[in-house]
Amino acid sequence: MNEKNSQKIALVHDFLTSYGGAERVLQSMRKLYPEAPVFTLLASDSIVQKHFSGAEVRTSWLAKLPGFLRRHPKLLLLLYPAAMESFDLREYDLVISSSGAWSKGLVTRLHTRHVAYLHSPMRFAWDKHREYLKDLNLSFFFRILGRFTLSYLRIWDFQAADRPDVLLANSRFTQKRIAKYYRKESQVVYPGVFMRESPELTDTERKYFLVVSRLTKAKKIHLAIEAANKLGLELKIVGTGKEEKALRGIASRAVSFLGQVSDEELVTLYQGARALIIPSEEDFGMVAVEALLHGTPVIAYGAGGAQEIVTDGVHGLFFREPMAEILAEALMRFREQEKNFDRKLLQLRAQEFSEQQFLESLKQALVE
Repeated sequence: MNEKNSQKIALVHDFLTSYGGAERVLQSMRKLYPEAPVFTLLASDSIVQKHFSGAEVRTSWLAKLPGFLRRHPKLLLLLYPAAMESFDLREYDLVISSSGAWSKGLVTRLHTRHVAYLHSPMRFAWDKHREYLKDLNLSFFFRILGRFTLSYLRIWDFQAADRPDVLLANSRFTQKRIAKYYRKESQVVYPGVFMRESPELTDTERKYFLVVSRLTKAKKIHLAIEAANKLGLELKIVGTGKEEKALRGIASRAVSFLGQVSDEELVTLYQGARALIIPSEEDFGMVAVEALLHGTPVIAYGAGGAQEIVTDGVHGLFFREPMAEILAEALMRFREQEKNFDRKLLQLRAQEFSEQQFLESLKQALVE
C-alpha cells in the first residue's frame, strides 16, 4: 500500500479532552499516518502534549466558545453535529475517523473516501437513553425537553452512519449494535493492545484487586467498591472522572484512588494485581487485554465485548447481574479458583489482540 506517498490523509476523533481506550486506538492509527493532521471537536492542551506530541491537532469552532461552556459538554450537545459537519476536508483523499458518537457524521466530497472506525453507536441516545435521562435528575419540563433532544440526535445519528464509505466495528458486540440501530453492515477490526506485547511474567506477589477506568456513572465503579467493602478486600482504582468524589464517599480504607498513572506504573499495577475487575458492559474492553498480557485474570460483567476476550473459568470469571452482591459472589469464587489460572495461557490470549494485528487489519480494510 502506498497511500502515504500518493494520498492526502486526515484523521478525525470526537474529542481529545481525556485519555482512554479510544485515544489509544488513535495513537495506533497515527503510527500508520504520523504526518496526517488530527481533526477533533475539542482538545485539552495537556492531553495533546502528553499523548499526541508532534501531532497537528485542529479543533472545531467550539474551541472558541467561552471556557464555561467548554467545561460543561452537556450544554453543547446540540452543537456537536453542526461542529463536526463544519470541518473542511476537501483537500483530503482519505479520511479515517475514530468515532464514539460524532466523527462518522463528517461531510466529505464525492471523491474522498471515508473509513469510520466505530467504538460504539451513541449509547446515551439509543439503548441507554432512559438511564441517561434518569442520571441527569431533571425536572418534568426539562425531562420532556431532554426526550426531544435525544429523539433529534437519534435521527441525526442514523443519517450520519450512512455517510462513511466503510464502517469498521471494534468488536462483534459493536457490530451487532451497528446492525440494530443503523441497519448497516460493518467489518470487525479488534483494537490492539498498546502496551509492550511480550512482557516477562514476574513472580511479584499479588495482593490487591484492580480497576482501570474512567470514573463515570456508566462504568459502575461503585459495584467494585461495594463488593470490596463487603469482603474486606484491597482495591486499587486507576482513573479520574466526575464520579470520583461520590466514589470516595462510599469507599473503605482498603480502597485507594490512584488517579492517572503512566504506562510504566500501570504495568507494575497489573503485575501486582490478583485480578482486574470490569463492572460495566464494555463495547470491547481493552483493559481486559492489557491485564491478561501481564498474566492477570479478569473478573468482568458477562456481557458486551468482554465475552470476546475472556473465556469464563479460563481467563477469568463473569458475573451475570450488575449488582454488588453478585460481583461479591464472583470474587469469592475467584478466591477459591485463583491458583488454577495459568498465567502463560492468559498472556497467550492477550497476544491475539496485538497492536500489529490491529494495524494489519486496518490497512487491509483501507484498501478493500
